[in-house]
Amino acid sequence: MNADIRPIRTAAEQALATAYEDTKSRLPGGPEIARLRDRAFSAFADSGLPTRRVEEWKYTDLRTLLREAAPLAGPPDAGAIARAKETVSLPVPNLRQITLVNGSFVPELSDLGDLEKKLTILPLARALAEKHPLAGMIGKLRPETHNATLALNTAFLNDGVLIEVGEGAVLERPIYLRHVFAGGTVAAAFARSLVVLGRAAAATLVESFEGPAEVAYQRNAVTELHVADRANLSFVRLQAEGESALHISSLLTEIAGGAELSFAALTLGAAVSRQNVSLHLAGEHTQINLAGATLLRGRQHADNTLVLDHAVPNCTSRVTFRSVLDDTSRGVVQGRIVVRPDAQKTDARMSLGSLLLAEGAEADQKPELEIFADDVQCAHGATSGALDEQLLFYLLARGIPRKQAEALLIQAFFGAALEQVRHEGLREALIDRAGKWLELRERAS
Repeated sequence: MNADIRPIRTAAEQALATAYEDTKSRLPGGPEIARLRDRAFSAFADSGLPTRRVEEWKYTDLRTLLREAAPLAGPPDAGAIARAKETVSLPVPNLRQITLVNGSFVPELSDLGDLEKKLTILPLARALAEKHPLAGMIGKLRPETHNATLALNTAFLNDGVLIEVGEGAVLERPIYLRHVFAGGTVAAAFARSLVVLGRAAAATLVESFEGPAEVAYQRNAVTELHVADRANLSFVRLQAEGESALHISSLLTEIAGGAELSFAALTLGAAVSRQNVSLHLAGEHTQINLAGATLLRGRQHADNTLVLDHAVPNCTSRVTFRSVLDDTSRGVVQGRIVVRPDAQKTDARMSLGSLLLAEGAEADQKPELEIFADDVQCAHGATSGALDEQLLFYLLARGIPRKQAEALLIQAFFGAALEQVRHEGLREALIDRAGKWLELRERAS
């Protein structure tokens, strides 16, 4: 007699199941989208929240960290919209700002006037309700292994933004997608972004996440990115959530031949954060450059998990991630480069580095190479350590106060990642945000 063994659901998993049953009939989209949601939640229910027994989550036990699932955030009221209007994370001139408040598209806080030729920007809820042709692309990009948080986002698929840059279009204004949590009580915000770049198109996309420090809200955001032949995209992301928040974001990308993608991320906020980046190089002569800087203090925990899938020959990828960890914070960077059997002439390199500013800080770095081709150039490495005492003495001997000297060395360390942002205004804005982190550290000591 075989026993039917079922895993015990946690309180958070039970709450998510209840929320899905209560809301699925009210979510936008036709029968096909409804089936997509059902499949996604069924996959989540089978696996549950990931634990350290799942290899990709061994450093971030979400089942333990997420003890309670917050109720779903409703559409923002006038007060929430007013609070979202008060601040802007990246005050850079000439950005076309698109704002999502508590996961919902807010037209009055979005610049939709005088759209460039071949540029389309729509609320995702409207695209789903009206069965926009591109809405059928949602859910087509999938990571190599099951991701429970991605499945959850798909199950609660409701609103977000759809952006299409048509063939040959070159956008002069960067598109700035702001994710703002503006509620006064604990809630969970889900948002989905679908971005499609046509052949030979060029654009800059900026994404930021922010919210109040005193509210333990939960965010799950997914961006699906399709980059066509010879397109060029610069993607900049700032994670500056409130210090009590739980942040989970996923970037799923398919890149066609001759295309170029530059991605740079700065992570500052949230009590617990996880950034998943999955890139599939599907066309020859593609160039990828990934860079990231993570600055943590207190008991913050940040996990950056990256997968680059080289599926075709003659592609180049570069990965540079830097973590600065103070107090008892923990920084995780998992980077995996996969070179498929047909991906000859691949040139892939990964560099991970961590700077520990206190004895209680912890760095977990895991660079990986999976190579199934024989004519490639691949390299990976990881380093971690404290501030160089000789360099510090050199600065102190020239009359620079100790905290300022430490700040100079720290900035030089993570600057290798942020300097790769192409847009000058965005690069300076990110460096300025990182500089404010250094100022807070200096004042706290």
